[in-house]
Amino acid sequence: MNFLWWIIVGGIAGWLASLVVKSVRVSVLGAIIAGIIGGVVGGFVFDLLNITAGSNLIGQILVPFVGAVIVLLIYRAIRR
Repeated sequence: MNFLWWIIVGGIAGWLASLVVKSVRVSVLGAIIAGIIGGVVGGFVFDLLNITAGSNLIGQILVPFVGAVIVLLIYRAIRR
């Protein structure tokens, strides 16, 4: 069940990140992958900056969202 939750939250975070980084178009699978990778990247960045997002739903989506935005920006920079 925990893995399913990662996919759901990753999909939401990746979809929101794709709305922010408009120059990168991703599919549903791409949004899920960007959100899951973004969760790792966001967790690292938040831990590095000593920021706590909380354990509620907003915090669980905020961390992968920030990470997914970073991942999509890096993807856009590499693609050019």
